[in-house]
Amino acid sequence: MATLYTQQSKNVTRTWLLMSAFFVIVIGIGFFFSQYYGDPNILYFFVIFSIGMNIMSYWYSDKIALALNRAKQIKREESRDLWNIVENLSITAGLPMPKLYIINDPSPNAFATGRDKKHAVVAVTTGLLQILDKNELEGVIAHELSHIGNRDILLSTVVVVLVGFISIIADMFLRSTFFGIGRSRDNDRAGGIMMLVGIVLSILAPIFATLIQLAISRRREFLADASGALLTRYPEGLANALIKISKHSHPMTRANTATAHLFISNPFGAKKISGLFSTHPPVGARVNALLGNK
Repeated sequence: MATLYTQQSKNVTRTWLLMSAFFVIVIGIGFFFSQYYGDPNILYFFVIFSIGMNIMSYWYSDKIALALNRAKQIKREESRDLWNIVENLSITAGLPMPKLYIINDPSPNAFATGRDKKHAVVAVTTGLLQILDKNELEGVIAHELSHIGNRDILLSTVVVVLVGFISIIADMFLRSTFFGIGRSRDNDRAGGIMMLVGIVLSILAPIFATLIQLAISRRREFLADASGALLTRYPEGLANALIKISKHSHPMTRANTATAHLFISNPFGAKKISGLFSTHPPVGARVNALLGNK
């Protein structure tokens, strides 16, 4: 039978595979940069900077996500009901008690972050606490604890940083090309071909990176839903919570594309986005999966 830790080793493997794949893309773009500008130091800079970014994201990812959403850490006496739910479910799941944060926002939502289960964080909005009853809140917390147990939080962090880095360097290359920065290659056929390949790579790299990010995000939501339902033994709680959350179409005050996929629901509200580019699977599909509907 599936448990909270079923996908741990798989997610660790996916993390390393993704890091390797993105590093290849970074090196590829850096190579074209260095060839286009005739400076091999550019490639070295890309490699060193990307390594530094990953090291920093591993240690400070939770602080970055919390700061972007202006989350505030709480103590037990500030929200006893929430604290008790998280504490009890953590014990049931065999997880250390994560730090608890509150986001002052009327839009109902929640997310988990951190590099591992010993340094995990669960954050919920004030709007979520206002609209959910105890069973529904337990369902949401169980979902977030499942992300921690399944090590989704590490995988998500790596994807966020690498996708962002590739998008930045691709944008830099395109801007420099369109504005004519760099040495002229008007009479150099090989240089022209290299520039064209570099432009194509710079355009496609962030698109493919984002598609990988979204695909992983959607898949992990279904997994966390299932793991959360196993943890509470009451799938109706999470299903009802998702339905209530989906009815609030207003976006979060500080919705951010960098952390959007971390949340249990799209923080930008009920936008009509193509399924291919949506950070979250349709609520109806998630509810049907929880309740066993066809």
